[in-house]
Amino acid sequence: MAKSALQIARAAYAPKVPKTLRGTVKIQEGAATQSVSDQAEIKKLFPNTYGMPLVTFATDTDKQNAAAINVGVILSGGQAPGGHNVIAGLFDGIKAINSGSKLYGFLMGPGGLIDHKYQELTADIIDEYRNTGGFDMIGSGRTKLETPEQFDKGLEILKKLNISALVIIGGDDSNTNACVLAEYYAQIKAGVQVIGCPKTIDGDLKNEMIETSFGFDTACKVYSEVIGNIQRDCNSARKYWHFIKLMGRSASHIALECALQVQPNVCLISEEVEAKNQSLDDVVQYIADIVAERAAKGNNFGTVLIPEGLIEFIPAMKKLMAELNDFLAHHAEDFARVRRSEQRQHIIANLSASNSKIYESLPETVARQLTLDRDPHGNVQVSLIETEKLLAEMVGNRLNEMAAAGKYKGKFAAQVHFFGYEGRCAAPSNYDADYCYSLGYTASCLIGAGKTGYMSSVRNTTAPAAEWLAGGVPITMMMNMEKRHGEMKPVIQKALVRLDGAPFKKFASQRNAWAFNTEYVYPGPIQYFGPTEVCDQPTKTLAIELA
Repeated sequence: MAKSALQIARAAYAPKVPKTLRGTVKIQEGAATQSVSDQAEIKKLFPNTYGMPLVTFATDTDKQNAAAINVGVILSGGQAPGGHNVIAGLFDGIKAINSGSKLYGFLMGPGGLIDHKYQELTADIIDEYRNTGGFDMIGSGRTKLETPEQFDKGLEILKKLNISALVIIGGDDSNTNACVLAEYYAQIKAGVQVIGCPKTIDGDLKNEMIETSFGFDTACKVYSEVIGNIQRDCNSARKYWHFIKLMGRSASHIALECALQVQPNVCLISEEVEAKNQSLDDVVQYIADIVAERAAKGNNFGTVLIPEGLIEFIPAMKKLMAELNDFLAHHAEDFARVRRSEQRQHIIANLSASNSKIYESLPETVARQLTLDRDPHGNVQVSLIETEKLLAEMVGNRLNEMAAAGKYKGKFAAQVHFFGYEGRCAAPSNYDADYCYSLGYTASCLIGAGKTGYMSSVRNTTAPAAEWLAGGVPITMMMNMEKRHGEMKPVIQKALVRLDGAPFKKFASQRNAWAFNTEYVYPGPIQYFGPTEVCDQPTKTLAIELA
């Protein structure tokens, strides 16, 4: 394939790794674990993989002779920068165990396992993709591994290729499925280990053992660069308010990180809106008041950062969406038979009085979106709700009301943006290139140690890479019970923005100054070559959390 000068230079980059992964490694087991909640239910559902110990790796002075192994790898879900380096680290790791080991990639996600579509990943292929963005080496998909029929179908090809371990690279849902698969294969004594790797730019797959999910660093740097460019334009033209929606299906980690990087005039945090029981009207008034105060100083411009999932964190909207999800899960066929022109009234007639009133008050486009295009879990696809347009329009209307009452004198013109796909396949930052390679190599060590039902863990990542701590955490440790499609199911608990956490507190202590003054920061593009303080820095979120 044709390559740019940057791609050629990046291909030569050798990721930095923990010193414990250099050479032969040995496993150290810690204390037994339990799930974050619902311990009795989770233990009952995962009798073979529950309660396993935390593990870490250390350098082993004895050279060990190990047999060659065949390993399968799957990229699952949406893309995140660094996925190719996870595969490269896994490849190098199993080759270090025994040069005769082989790696097979299942094509286009979990569906490739079920449909027996695969490719052996040789050194020539791996080398072509080192330090590159995207998932195009083997592709990805959103097929859910959930049923014994799927597991058995996958086992057929695993046995045919003599694969004894499978690595699933994905987010919280994909790793939940990895945990279920590991339990099933352990139960039937299939002889196949299953290891997960934490991927999602949303940043919501994290806990005490998983400091961050890969891709978050790069995506936030990409978004922050573009927001900074907009703020430079904003401060130059001085005539627009830019409403910028940022990816993040549930958690507001991306919005918070970008705010810490660029210092916008407004950044909404969904978790705070929910905690304060704010209504949509409260949110609109909050933004309008800042617009008015800046206008009083002659500043008819600004930036507003909006998390993708904001709508479902507004308590009244959340209740409405929960009832809608339940209603459509149980009456999908009946609803499908209702004429489109009558669907809105059909919904209004079948909701509780309070939710019916809220639904009726919504603009037609938003109301319709709440009833269409469910995600694989039966939930509203909030990314398709144009929250940035909704807020820009409502703030404009509120300012007109304030102007009529003599409370606003200014000019308001809005521009809207949604930054999502722009960050998902970027060439990984040095941090993500290093972190992802280490995650993949650590997965190979977990396989070599005979573990299953574990997630690869690399910690202490604000220190130099040589001091990072590599190990594994049982996936059952992260699980709780949640309602999906109207039923309680075991899933990995999403990590939302903690309002008592240091990153949010840092943001909250400075946002008023950012709102009424113009203290923009322009981060510029990701730097791959140069001083370490420029090129190798982790996110501000991680730096603050681990300070």
